[in-house]
Amino acid sequence: MSSNSAISKSRIFHGWRAVAGAFAVTFVGFGSAYTFSAFVPSLQQEFAASRGSVSLVFALAGFLYFGLGIVSGPLADRWGSRRLAVIGMILTGIGLAIASLARSLWQVYAAYGLGVGLGVGCAYVPAVGAVQRWFVRRRGFASGLAVSGIGVGTLAMPPLASLLIADLGWRSAYLVLGGLAAIVGTGMALMIENDPRDRGLAPDGDPVQSGAPSEQPAGASVSEAIRSRPFAALYAACLICSFGAFVPFVHLVPYALDCGVPQSFAVLLLGAIGVGSTAGRFFLGGLADRIGRRLTLIAMFVGMGLALAIWAVATDRWPLVAFALAYGVSYGGWVAVLPAVVMDYFGGRHVSGIIGVLYTSVAFGTLIGPSAAGFAFDLSHSYTLPILASAGANIIAALIVAGASKAHSDC
Repeated sequence: MSSNSAISKSRIFHGWRAVAGAFAVTFVGFGSAYTFSAFVPSLQQEFAASRGSVSLVFALAGFLYFGLGIVSGPLADRWGSRRLAVIGMILTGIGLAIASLARSLWQVYAAYGLGVGLGVGCAYVPAVGAVQRWFVRRRGFASGLAVSGIGVGTLAMPPLASLLIADLGWRSAYLVLGGLAAIVGTGMALMIENDPRDRGLAPDGDPVQSGAPSEQPAGASVSEAIRSRPFAALYAACLICSFGAFVPFVHLVPYALDCGVPQSFAVLLLGAIGVGSTAGRFFLGGLADRIGRRLTLIAMFVGMGLALAIWAVATDRWPLVAFALAYGVSYGGWVAVLPAVVMDYFGGRHVSGIIGVLYTSVAFGTLIGPSAAGFAFDLSHSYTLPILASAGANIIAALIVAGASKAHSDC
């Protein structure tokens, strides 16, 4: 009783510590991954490579860090999220460090693609899945705050990488980023905790009901979830959306350079996506709790599509800034709300495993989309077609989720 009394008097609900750990993991992991656009010109020059072949480095990493959730999610449900997150941050640091030693492009594929891909894949789904269990009423806000690390990382890390490349060269830049991932990421990952029941707590800091700590959280099994209509709709929407969702993270800086925008300003466009993304994750997560998380998810797909349409006609600095900010808001909202929607549909018993299976859809889209856009540019010397295709894909995704939501409400 005395331990429970001490817990009840704690000033900070432990769920927010799990959020802080997940924030740091997403900041370091995705922040490091999304510096890639700043490295594209250096890698092209170093290895005399085409834009499409260099883009494939990021595509491979993205495929792995989203696709690995199908393994890391269930492992987190079984072994605990903290262990997977720590392993992931160590792998990310090692991958970036080894990439700095690469003497050929295939070695960059192996080091960056496998290291960062496996590392972020181990850490991301377990960290985000753990946060879902700690909250009910404020789940959208907490989830948005946790994944806002991606937005802040996108804001801070690409300019840092650009400065490091300019001052030290791309190899030393990767080495510094690897050290940051291994030290900061691993240390903060230790704050992640898997379930409030492990501390005798209830979600949201509510009083524990009699017998609640020994009960299993309610919810569908992974096999039950993936056979359901809501899951099929979410999977299809995320698959279609993700063909274009990550194209800006690879090609926005090269696109801006092709338009005559200076390198120093072009890299800041990724930071503008980060600003918008941080705002989207932080504010739209809380708003979704009030207006409906499924409705918010649909709006995010539409928002990404409209923003990409702006990109298709933007050729100067400030239209590109407008695109980056608008896209960041909707992209950030999508990433923030999606895990909470999964929890709403399927409960918490196997939420990490279900999210992991769902994110394989994003993995396939990420593998194909950015590299296909690069090869399309190599053939046509234009990004117009891949950008418009990306915009259309997001509108289709919105229609899929809207149709499934209507069918679900009619049942």
